[in-house]
Amino acid sequence: MRTKNSKALTAAEAAHVKAVKWLPCSVCDASPPSDAHHINQGQHYTTVALCKDCHQGSFNGIHGQKRMWTIMKMDELAALNVTLQRLGQRSAA
Repeated sequence: MRTKNSKALTAAEAAHVKAVKWLPCSVCDASPPSDAHHINQGQHYTTVALCKDCHQGSFNGIHGQKRMWTIMKMDELAALNVTLQRLGQRSAA
């Protein structure tokens, strides 16, 4: 979902975000579909595949207490790395 002031996604950006949503969670490996967490708002190529709990969970989520992130010793760049590796594996198959 985009805010009312943000620009519309290009076709390529929309395809990338859709592909990210069909990956397992990059933190806990929960099955897809996932949320596409934007590291920086409006930068659609730096999105991370996250399950609802690792994304918005008040206890585990990146927007909460980040407990799962701490347990897995991950930050947003490490999760982005997992997401990009998985996208690369999908395109190579």
